[in-house]
Amino acid sequence: MKNQILLLDDVYGLGRKGEIVTAKAGYIRNFLIPSNKGVVAKKHLVRLQEKLKKERSEQSVVDKKGAEALAKELIGKTLTAIVKIDAGGHMYGSIGAQEVVNLLKDQLKVEVEKRNVILPKGIKKLGSFEVELKLKENIFAKIAVEIKAEEKAAE
Repeated sequence: MKNQILLLDDVYGLGRKGEIVTAKAGYIRNFLIPSNKGVVAKKHLVRLQEKLKKERSEQSVVDKKGAEALAKELIGKTLTAIVKIDAGGHMYGSIGAQEVVNLLKDQLKVEVEKRNVILPKGIKKLGSFEVELKLKENIFAKIAVEIKAEEKAAE
């Protein structure tokens, strides 16, 4: 049986702050309520819902400005990954979303989550690739990732 809950915070994959959503009882009982991300929706919470929606719309404006500024900052930036290759020139492993997150953090000092990196398959070849990032409020940015062979392996 599903229950209605008023979200006190944005929950990825469920809804935004101030929305009344339907979720399974176990998810509500075991995650949303203990982590203070939601309360069981009752009629007397209408004022709280209005307040939360107002806060969410204000936060949305701030998030959008921040995401647009980050997208502008990332224009023309290139991340470089040094990888090991075998004698045939093939990479050991691949570069996936988590590696892109780590490269952004190490090289550009930009914090994003793994789910923000749109990379359907891991990169398994040397060369330059374009990776798309989905930032807050549906702002998209593209960044170049250059995969280079480790110096010892290239010799």
